[in-house]
Amino acid sequence: MRTSVIILTFLLLFCACSTEQVKQKEILRPVRYITLGNANSNMLRSFGGDVRATKKIELSFRSSGIITTLNVKVGQRVTKGQLLATLDNVEAKLSYDQAESAFNTANVSLSNSRVQLDRVRSLYEKGTNSLADYEQAKIAYQQSLDQYESTKSNLDIRKSQIEYGKIYAPTNGVIAEKNVSINETASSGQVIAVINAGNELNVEVGIPENVINRITIGMQVELTFSSFGKQRYPGTITEIAPIVDPNTNTYLVKVGVNEKLSELKQGMSARVHFDFTVTNSTTIEEHIIVPYNSVGEDGSGNFVFILDSIQDASATAVKQYVSVGELTNTGFEIQQGLEEGQLVVTAGVNSLLNGQRVKL
Repeated sequence: MRTSVIILTFLLLFCACSTEQVKQKEILRPVRYITLGNANSNMLRSFGGDVRATKKIELSFRSSGIITTLNVKVGQRVTKGQLLATLDNVEAKLSYDQAESAFNTANVSLSNSRVQLDRVRSLYEKGTNSLADYEQAKIAYQQSLDQYESTKSNLDIRKSQIEYGKIYAPTNGVIAEKNVSINETASSGQVIAVINAGNELNVEVGIPENVINRITIGMQVELTFSSFGKQRYPGTITEIAPIVDPNTNTYLVKVGVNEKLSELKQGMSARVHFDFTVTNSTTIEEHIIVPYNSVGEDGSGNFVFILDSIQDASATAVKQYVSVGELTNTGFEIQQGLEEGQLVVTAGVNSLLNGQRVKL
């Protein structure tokens, strides 16, 4: 009997120690989380851009060849009609010389035919030549005239082709870009230089597709320039590209600078600041935004983990199914399933279990 009591006591102590050891081994997993708010913070957006001239003219040849003259330097002021570049135009000049020779021959032939026609007409009127001779002379003259007109037209074309190898300044302006050097081969249509023809400057900025529909012509924005510190300047949306740029997957938007800034120069970096909290005098509906990593998905739909039963720096992770809306630059828009003030886990949602205790 006494032995049985001793054994029973030993077993109870062993179980108690084992339970205590299990409790000591229970380690709560730490998690990161955020406190939910509305999407107003996402309504204040800014995008980087560059200062550009309002009017740019790209210069190119209409024919191909080697550049023999290039009177172009970046920052150079040019005047309308000024010769900026020429090609060697060897083939065009050779064709022109051949056309000119053919034209001269046709011109001589036309003069001879005219003299012959006048002579035969005079003899026909005197009765010396027959009607057939007169008609033959008229046909010969008409053929010479047709040949003259054809060669003259061809000569004009060849002359124009020589002019295709020259570039003149189409207007007054400043050279903003120079893309070639002398003795390089230029192709027809290749941009060799760019002229800034306008005195005004604007800011060009690429806008992603999830924001572009919130922007309208005439919308007021604020501009900052890296060269001017944090000072903000008013701007106005002047142009919105209707198609996306395939190279950047953004829509080009042009912003006019409302103030005259004498130190502002093309190429300076700028930022365009948008306030989307009010658009066209209508308040935008508020939604909750959560980080991308907060949203998981299973067979029942999208979900997040919210933290509940908070006590002693720990909480219970509760699986909450949500309705996901627009994907923004800062995360997913949650249309239904969450409220402001809730705590949402921001990482590792696919490895958490519903009801699991976690460390804050």
